[in-house]
Amino acid sequence: MKFYLGTHQPAWLARDLGVPLLVSHRRLAGRRTLPRASGEWALDSGGFTELSLHGRWRTDARTYATAVGRYAAEIGRLAWAAPQDWMVEAHVRARTGLSLRTHLQRTVRNYLQLRELAPELPIIPIVQGDQVADYLRCADSYERHGVDLAALPLVGVGSVCRRQHSGQVERIVRSLHARGLRLHCFGVKTIGLARYGEVIQSSDSAAWSFSGRYQPGCTPSHRTEANCLTYALAWHHRLQRTLNSAPRHDHTRPDTPRRCSPGPGRSQPGGSRPSPHRTDTRVPAHRNRPAQRKVVRR
Repeated sequence: MKFYLGTHQPAWLARDLGVPLLVSHRRLAGRRTLPRASGEWALDSGGFTELSLHGRWRTDARTYATAVGRYAAEIGRLAWAAPQDWMVEAHVRARTGLSLRTHLQRTVRNYLQLRELAPELPIIPIVQGDQVADYLRCADSYERHGVDLAALPLVGVGSVCRRQHSGQVERIVRSLHARGLRLHCFGVKTIGLARYGEVIQSSDSAAWSFSGRYQPGCTPSHRTEANCLTYALAWHHRLQRTLNSAPRHDHTRPDTPRRCSPGPGRSQPGGSRPSPHRTDTRVPAHRNRPAQRKVVRR
């Protein structure tokens, strides 16, 4: 399974990181010059923030398609781009004032518009919903409009990141997988992937930046680790190791990312490799306890 490192730093696209990145349209729009990508990346439309803040999309489909075309041409190596979908979380719908059904309809309609405007761009459809039936209804709507979801290389699953650990999301994902869809789940980390990672193609997260806000910076120039490339890469590598080694359906919470440790030999902030971390040399308390004899009951 492929895991995209979410980042709000577009300049990282030009770094040879060996890690696929997810960058928001909100971070690229309006920039005079764009970095040239050294590796694979994907474009998030920034819809959650857009609808949460404004209750509507302020950019029409034609303008967005033009922007995606520019990113594909000038940045290059664009694997796929999200459409201008409509998330269905309760607080988002409270902001838009629209029903869940209307959000689903507008999500499908936008994809159809973008596909008609720019069929050459790798824009993927996204299925939205709250309950399993909502997602299946959204998928049915695509099919009624002639979109064969099972024939596409990737289909996004929205509105799941804040409930990724729940059995409900697992049922949603497995129901969509049963339809033959190749899925990308937005914003899912270890706690969700341990449950259903084997049935999805990819996921993404920028959780490293949130946790990094509460970590002291690894150098004097870093107030926190919220913008540190070294910290982000170390978090991504640990997450990949956890996913590769953890048994399926292990519902344990992922480790909190550790701060980068300064010192000789560590990569500078913004470097391309994660730095080594301190090794805790303290002996666990239980190892200092005298061995206890096992009492055998007869």
